[in-house]
Amino acid sequence: MKYPVNEIFETIQGEAMFTGTPAIFVRLQGCPVGCGWCDTKHTWEIEENKKTIINEIVIKKADSDSFAEMSTEELLGIITSYSANHVVLTGGEPCLYDLTELTKALTDNGYSVQIETSGTHEIKCHPATFVTISPKVDMPGGFKILQSAINMADEIKYPVGKLDDITKLKILLSDCNVEFVPIWLQPLSQSKKATQICVEQAIKNQWKISLQTHKYMNVR
Repeated sequence: MKYPVNEIFETIQGEAMFTGTPAIFVRLQGCPVGCGWCDTKHTWEIEENKKTIINEIVIKKADSDSFAEMSTEELLGIITSYSANHVVLTGGEPCLYDLTELTKALTDNGYSVQIETSGTHEIKCHPATFVTISPKVDMPGGFKILQSAINMADEIKYPVGKLDDITKLKILLSDCNVEFVPIWLQPLSQSKKATQICVEQAIKNQWKISLQTHKYMNVR
């Protein structure tokens, strides 16, 4: 299995359950969901002429649409050079790919593994993987949130920009059995208005708030 990797870097996880945790992020290329406010639009397209060598990805410091194809063994070799023991597979949309082989190898080597996904594609991973569903409802790509994805959620992290987003979240949750799954509201773009909505709705519904603390710390 070869994975199209946009970047690998070590940082602090700034969102939801693992906030504050040292982590190695593996960002995969490719996403058809089309969120208008996405801050990684450079990961959407997979273009053959953007393919590069692994070393260029390892040293990448700035956003770009270049990527390198890496095997599980190649990824593991890079990941083990870092200090953190928590690995976040993100994108793009990481669940475009079968992550079973990679998540198993990481788990077998003592890493805790987290997937961050929109819930629009089937999740294929090792059973010990922590699954963060960040539901992307009514996006331009036209993909629906899969019930099978929601069923695998260890947490739901929902982006909020306006009050109508809360309505959509409640409709989504009404069809799901998520009684014991933590629900995190995440204000879009650190907006004051969105943050206020999140505060009010978290209190009202006994949900939680995720503040993208890595942006406040000015780290990737």
